[in-house]
Amino acid sequence: MTDAVGSIDKPDTPDEADDSKKSRKGGKRGKKGPLKRLALFYRQIVAELRKVVWPSRNQLTTYTTVVIIFVVIMIGLVTVIDYGLDKVAKYVFG
Repeated sequence: MTDAVGSIDKPDTPDEADDSKKSRKGGKRGKKGPLKRLALFYRQIVAELRKVVWPSRNQLTTYTTVVIIFVVIMIGLVTVIDYGLDKVAKYVFG
């Protein structure tokens, strides 16, 4: 059935059409009980946490300092803008 490019003919084998109608019921996960799935979930969490590259104490201190300085700067910026808009509103509306 390759006589036309872009043709919308049905599939050659009936199996391809039947596969889309069948619903799967979870595969391997559907056969395990809820406690086994929960245990698997926690084992996967521990495995992922072992892969994490944790920062050193020096890096953590540096990152924390940068965040605190950034927050203080943003607070100052918002305060200045708020004060300026307050003065403008009082000047315009009396």
